Amino acid sequence: MADAEAPAAASATPSRSDLPVRMASAVIMLAVASAAVWQGGAVLKTFIAVVALICFAEFVRLVVKATLNLFFRLAAILAGAVYIGLAAQGLAGMDTYHLVAALGVVIFTDTCAYFTGRALGGPKIAPRISPSKTWAGLLGGTAGSALWLVAYMALANNSDGSVTLASDFRIEGDEALTWAIAGAALAIAAQAGDFFESWLKRRAGVKDSSRLIPGHGGVFDRVDGLLPVALIVGLFAAYS
Repeated sequence: MADAEAPAAASATPSRSDLPVRMASAVIMLAVASAAVWQGGAVLKTFIAVVALICFAEFVRLVVKATLNLFFRLAAILAGAVYIGLAAQGLAGMDTYHLVAALGVVIFTDTCAYFTGRALGGPKIAPRISPSKTWAGLLGGTAGSALWLVAYMALANNSDGSVTLASDFRIEGDEALTWAIAGAALAIAAQAGDFFESWLKRRAGVKDSSRLIPGHGGVFDRVDGLLPVALIVGLFAAYS
């Protein structure tokens, strides 16, 4: 989700020489996150807290670079603390069933948006904010998230918060439509979170939120789409 934001930055598309580094980092990140989800409990909550703190530190860095106005800085930092803190709380409070659903939405949104946008190209959504984002990518990400959520709800059972395979693998037409709409809406929320961080990086004049993750930028670059999804799914899980 890291785009070429700074005026002097190169293209957002990674060069071939960067791909091995990006792939290695992605594998390590996926392994660490999967292990935390698998362990659950205090391990998962600690992992979420650490990620949230690093994300907030990177957010503060961007805000400081984006404006010299002290009032705006303080207001933005306070708003960011609430935004990131509530998202982290939502993730920490989810059972495994809802957590896998939320993570799947973000993964399928990002992946399908990337490959659809690359394959089809076409008009940009907001080139001044995020030059690489296209309407085709938005539709691809929305479709991918919708299909993921329908498939997940058809294949998985919620057994006391854990995930088990369903025995019949079926879902009624009206249920499928409901989950498809929910998946599409969550995809839009994820991409809105992506655009928000892109706008903030553009204001700060930087390409990435940090250089913490080789080939991927910072933690905020990796979780920008997850934050709004975590807020929405967290509320749904808490009151459903």
